[in-house]
Amino acid sequence: MKQIRTEDAVGHVLCHDITQIIKDVKKGVAFKKGHVVTEEDIPVLLSIGKEHLYIWEKDEKMLHENEAAEILYSLCDNEYISPSEVKEGKIEAIATCDGLLKVDTERLMDVNSIDQVMIATRHTNTMVHAGDKLAGTRVIPLLIEKEVMEEVKRVGGDTPLLKIMPYLHKKVGIVTTGNEVFKGRIKDAFGPVIRKKLEPFGAEVLGQRIVDDKIEMITDAIKSFLEEGADMIVCTGGMSVDPDDVTPTAIKEVGAHIVSYGAPVLPGAMFLLAYYEKDIPIMGLPGCVMYAGATVFDLVLPRLMAGEKLVKRDLVKLGHGGLCTGCKPCVYPHCSFGKGE
Repeated sequence: MKQIRTEDAVGHVLCHDITQIIKDVKKGVAFKKGHVVTEEDIPVLLSIGKEHLYIWEKDEKMLHENEAAEILYSLCDNEYISPSEVKEGKIEAIATCDGLLKVDTERLMDVNSIDQVMIATRHTNTMVHAGDKLAGTRVIPLLIEKEVMEEVKRVGGDTPLLKIMPYLHKKVGIVTTGNEVFKGRIKDAFGPVIRKKLEPFGAEVLGQRIVDDKIEMITDAIKSFLEEGADMIVCTGGMSVDPDDVTPTAIKEVGAHIVSYGAPVLPGAMFLLAYYEKDIPIMGLPGCVMYAGATVFDLVLPRLMAGEKLVKRDLVKLGHGGLCTGCKPCVYPHCSFGKGE
């Protein structure tokens, strides 16, 4: 790359895009990388302040910003992800389906620790839709040494930094515990909330069984949904430490393995996660899910609907960022709640 006077640039090839900004009208690329400058271009280039231009000089040791951006994007490329057009040294990663975004945050930091390169992503475990931007990549200078990009590829490794896990079609059973609801003293308020939260994932709700505060009734309701082919069971009510709140005991007696009873999230500390026969999640939801805008259930549900199997460590990590500040109105997921990783 070398610099020459714009008036002397006719016939030369531009080595980078040139942006034109007209206040309140437009901001865009007036001349693209690779454009051969003509006599007619000179007044336009001068009018946007370009008295000198950088033209391409082939150097086997250097890469143009667009070529380097393509290398950075290649570290993110994966199934259900597509690139935007390269523009001014930038490429964006775009989702091609709805699902859960997973980011290898450790390797991302390793890549971003290399001088003169950057990849910016959404938070890991974010729900995304087809067409959403997932990441943006670019190098800082117009030209960058090939050996730097070789280091980027080495550090980035062979596994993509980004992955989208499409949501699975799950059959869900809802078990609601509470003698006050079972005996008709109050109307159930949990069912409509759970159905609404399941709706974005395309889940099939097998039904809702309302039972008394008796271990046998709760276990029978859970077992009946399992026999119907449920892929997930959500239990509401009976999750506090009161003696008659026996839902955790009932879940255990079904034969489920308890991953954790309790999570470092507010609201949602009394959350329970268990698995039946290794891969069928059974959740016990605390009362806050019924009335709070966002709770631990909202943080965990997308991951379970994408087929991720959670361990206790996954719940422990939710403590960083797991304090909801109760904004009115609730703007979740467009807030910091659950974005601690």
